[in-house]
Amino acid sequence: MRVMNAATREQEEYVEGLIQQFYSHVFPRYFDDEQIREFEQLNVLSVSLDRYNGTMREAFQMISSLQSLLTIIECIEANGLNEEYRHLFERNVRLLEQYGIAFPFTIDQFREKRPFIFSIYSPPATDWIM
Repeated sequence: MRVMNAATREQEEYVEGLIQQFYSHVFPRYFDDEQIREFEQLNVLSVSLDRYNGTMREAFQMISSLQSLLTIIECIEANGLNEEYRHLFERNVRLLEQYGIAFPFTIDQFREKRPFIFSIYSPPATDWIM
C-alpha cells in the first residue's frame, strides 16, 4: 500500500495563477487576441482531470514546470536562444503533458515579441478609472 498526499487548495490555486500569467503576460507579447482566444477554446494549459490525480507530487511538478517555462521565455528575451534553453523547454513541456496539460508551442514561437502589444488579455495598467 502506498500513501499519497493530496495537493493543497493553495497549490492548485497557484497552478491556476501561473496559467493565468501565461494568458495575461506571456501570450499577449507573442500572439494576437484571436490566437489567444483559440488557445482558450482548445483548452491550452487546462488541467486534464483524466491524467491529473490531485497529488502533492503532481502539483509540485506542474508548478515547477510552469515556472521553468516562464523563466526560459524570459531568458530567451534577455539572452537569445541557445540549445540549453531548448532542451529545458522541451523537457518541461513533456512533464506538463504527463498530467494532461497541453502546451502545444515550440521554443521558436517565443523568439520575437510582437512589435506592438495591445490586447484584451493584458492586465490593465492601472486599477483607477476616472
